[in-house]
Amino acid sequence: MVSSHMGAVTSPAQHPRSSSSGPEPTIIARDLRLTLGSGSSAVEILKGIDLTVPQGQTLALLGPSGSGKSSLMAVLSGLERASSGTLQVGGRDFSGMSEDDLARARRGRIGVVLQAFHLLPTMTALENVATPLELAGLPDAQARAGAELAAVGLGHRVSHYPAQLSGGEQQRVAIARALAPSPALVFADEPTGNLDAATGANIVDLLFARRAQAGATLLIITHDEALARRCERVVTLADGRIASDVHV
Repeated sequence: MVSSHMGAVTSPAQHPRSSSSGPEPTIIARDLRLTLGSGSSAVEILKGIDLTVPQGQTLALLGPSGSGKSSLMAVLSGLERASSGTLQVGGRDFSGMSEDDLARARRGRIGVVLQAFHLLPTMTALENVATPLELAGLPDAQARAGAELAAVGLGHRVSHYPAQLSGGEQQRVAIARALAPSPALVFADEPTGNLDAATGANIVDLLFARRAQAGATLLIITHDEALARRCERVVTLADGRIASDVHV
């Protein structure tokens, strides 16, 4: 269990990002649309999303199930390609990129924490965190992964496999994996959705603290209004459109 003081822990794996990026927005989305299926079975999921997110902002994405939150996160993070519209992320044009180009653009720059964790079952916690670092060509991947796991309170579990870890521990491994490269942009889909209240609160404290250390932009999908209030901005989706956009 992460202690309530975990948010104060620092890690040699984290390198605070300089402000050299200036005021450039992290995300500029214009008229983003996403349609799944074709012909009579086609379903329009996103219906013209306009969104600009400045570097370093914390943003909560709210909305009922089926409103398009996870689909929007998938498009903004480069995990899914929009059907139409334009999207710039970190100064790169995601709109015209191939899947391979998107994968390269994400590497080391975008961290994603998914509800299902998506840890590789045949790899230890250390290997799950180190592998993306190695793919990004970052030095000392094993040492950085170990330091990141220690920072999330799992220094004693580095050699354990996902099946040997609790849900909260797997979530912390997923957060360590997402944050280890010090990405400029972090997405988290319902980071407390499968956790008990105490573990969830610790995970949120940890996520915000690690984000602050890296100076990263953080976009969180949540149904938790208390968590949303911790963010600087709350965007609510309804039926694939932005219904409200409030700066807290």
